[in-house]
Amino acid sequence: MSNKTKPNTVRIIAGQWRSRRLPVVDKEGLRPTTDRIRETVFNWLMNDIPDARCLDLFAGSGALGLECLSRGARLVQFVEKDPLVVSTLRQNLVTLQAEALQPETPAEVIEADALSFLQQRPMQKFDIVFLDPPFKATLLGQAVSLLEDNRWLAESALIYLEQPSKQLPAKVPDTWVAVKQGIAGQSCYALYRS
Repeated sequence: MSNKTKPNTVRIIAGQWRSRRLPVVDKEGLRPTTDRIRETVFNWLMNDIPDARCLDLFAGSGALGLECLSRGARLVQFVEKDPLVVSTLRQNLVTLQAEALQPETPAEVIEADALSFLQQRPMQKFDIVFLDPPFKATLLGQAVSLLEDNRWLAESALIYLEQPSKQLPAKVPDTWVAVKQGIAGQSCYALYRS
């Protein structure tokens, strides 16, 4: 097995799958949000997750969306373009028996480029959206604009942004209100309400 396909793991922090470790493909640019940051962010979100519709864009390991499912989200859509990463994420959902949470399929993995996905008309609006694109790419600003312009957000939606701490903060719409923010290592992260 080459280094490019050697699986690492990600740990679910809380909820029904608490402490479960799941494999993550080791690919360049795939950088799961650290346990420390996820713990902070999900402390911020804990009262908003139950029954929420969540969108995990640039899903990668799926750590953010899986954490939402574990904590009682009604629905999570994962959007990821890499076929190998998508395959691993789908297998992890099978391993967790995510379909048993609700018969209405609470989790869906969509193999697509996140920006192309956001250019279409939404079938539904989302209460919580995670934007954590690869750090070497400059996709955050475009994704923010598409989310807002194409009306993907439910009323008073929460939007999580993560980017390199050395980068200028992404420009967000004037109507978004900063709720919380933090810096850990090379990551700068923030939560906004639309």
